[in-house]
Amino acid sequence: MITIEGVDAVTDTDFDTVVRGAELPVLVEFTADWCPPCRQLAPVLSAVAAEQAGRLKVVQLDVDTNPGITTRYGVLAMPTLLLFRDGEPVKSMVGARPKRRLLEELADVL
Repeated sequence: MITIEGVDAVTDTDFDTVVRGAELPVLVEFTADWCPPCRQLAPVLSAVAAEQAGRLKVVQLDVDTNPGITTRYGVLAMPTLLLFRDGEPVKSMVGARPKRRLLEELADVL
């Protein structure tokens, strides 16, 4: 899995505790080592995690090693970003995007 500074990894095992049990909104990146757009998105997610610390938690989930959660949310394309609030997915975005656009898409939740 692509390591992103300031972004923790979650797994099928701890997803419900870390993501669904979080007090803050959580942005989950469904990612894979073989995904070039996921690598493009890494510095964007690192910057967003740093800038929105205290308002938004950013985590990533490797789809190849965590098929349970990937299947549960019907994720078919990488990268998929799912935003969870109060334990439920409230927004889905597919594909890499620049930081400004990502922040615009998250504005109504933040």
